[in-house]
Amino acid sequence: MKYLNPTLILSLLAMITAQAREAKERDKDINYDEKKISSYDLPPLLVAADGTPVTTPAQWHNVRRPQILSLFSNLVYGRVPEPVEPIRTEFKVVKADAKFMGGKATRKDIDITLSNKRGSVTMRFLVFVPNGVKAPVPAFLKHSFNNTRSDDFKSSILRPGKLRNGWPLKDFLDRGYGFCAVYHEDLVRHNEVEFLRGIHRLFYPDGQSFPKAREWGVLSACAWGAMRAMDYLQTDDDIDHTRVAIMGHSKMGKATLWTAAQDERFALAISAQSGCAGAALWRRKSGETLKKMVTRFPYWLCRNAWKFIEQEDDLPVDQHMLLACIAPRPVYIHSGVEDTWADGRGEYLSAFHASQVYRLLGKKGLESKESPPVGKAIIESEVGYHIREGGHSINGYDWQRFMDFADYHLQPKKN
Repeated sequence: MKYLNPTLILSLLAMITAQAREAKERDKDINYDEKKISSYDLPPLLVAADGTPVTTPAQWHNVRRPQILSLFSNLVYGRVPEPVEPIRTEFKVVKADAKFMGGKATRKDIDITLSNKRGSVTMRFLVFVPNGVKAPVPAFLKHSFNNTRSDDFKSSILRPGKLRNGWPLKDFLDRGYGFCAVYHEDLVRHNEVEFLRGIHRLFYPDGQSFPKAREWGVLSACAWGAMRAMDYLQTDDDIDHTRVAIMGHSKMGKATLWTAAQDERFALAISAQSGCAGAALWRRKSGETLKKMVTRFPYWLCRNAWKFIEQEDDLPVDQHMLLACIAPRPVYIHSGVEDTWADGRGEYLSAFHASQVYRLLGKKGLESKESPPVGKAIIESEVGYHIREGGHSINGYDWQRFMDFADYHLQPKKN
C-alpha cells in the first residue's frame, strides 16, 4: 500500500489555508449585519419618468411598466438585439417514453434548434406529462443547472418518485402538473467571457464579436432560451401553455424573474434564493453586491451595469420594480435563514414594495413590512413568500410550498 508524501500533504494543507485566508480577506467588506445597513430611498414605482403619478392600471401597463423594463434591459440585464439574419426555430421530438417512472409519466426529449446563416444552436428541452390525466395540464418550467442531456433526468432507483437530481417529479405528477426543464448552458456558458460559440454569434453583424455595453449578458440569454421553450409549449397539446409556472434557484432564480417580467405568457413565477440581481434590493448592499457579482461573474449582466459598482443608489431602478413588472401574475419568493449571501430580508422587502403595484391592479400583495415567521408560507396572495431554516438549496418543504402556491393560483378552485 502506497502512502502520500507527508511533504505533499503539508503543501496541500498550506495551499488550502492560504486560499481560505485570501477568500476571507477578499470578502471582509461584506455586510451581513442588519444594523449596519445604511438608509436608502427606493426609486418610485408609481411615478412616470416625466413625474406624472401613476394612478390607474392603464397608466401602469402602457406607460410605467414599459419604462421600467427598458431601464432593466439597457442598464442591468442587457437587451437582445435584432439579429442581422432572421432566426429560424425548429422543434423536433427526439424521443418519447410513455412508460417513464413506471408508467406514471410520458417523457419527451425535444430539440429546439435556432439557426441562421451565421450558425445554429440546439437546446435540449425536456417535458414530463402525467399519464391518465385529462390534457392539457398546467406545468412548471424550470431553469435547470442539470444538463438535460445527462442521466440526472432519469428516474431514481434509490429514491422512488424522484429524478436522479433529486427533483420530486412524482409529487408534481400526482398534483396534475407537467414538468419541464431547460438547461442554462445550452445557449451560453455558465460564466461566459467570449460570447463566440453560443447564441450571441447568430445576432452579430459583420465586424462584431462581443456584445455591446447595453446588450445581453448570460442571464438575458438564459431568459431568452426559456421563452423559446415556451414557444414549443404553445404547440404541445398535452400542456396548457396559459398555465405555466416559470421557476429557478440561485442564478436561475435571477433568470426566472427577468424571464417572467418580459414574457407575459408565463402565468406565474417562483424565484428561490435569487439574491443579488434577483429579488434582493440593490440598495441594501447586504450579502452579495454588484461589485461581488461582476468580480466573480463579469458578464452575467450587461456591461452598462458595471457603471453602478458601489454606486447602487444611482441606479434608476431597484429589484422591487422588476417583481412589479410581473404583476398582476402571481410571484413567489423563497429565502433561507442561513443563506445570508442572498439577503433574505432584502428579498422580502423587494416583494413587499412591489405589492403596491399588485394592489393597484386589484390583486393581493404582502401587507406587512415585517418578514413572516420562519417556516410560515404566504400562499393565498398574488405575492407569496416563505423563509425557512437552512441554507442555499431547494428542499422538500420548499417544493411543497411551490406546488401549494401554484395550486392556489393555477388549479380550479374546489368548493
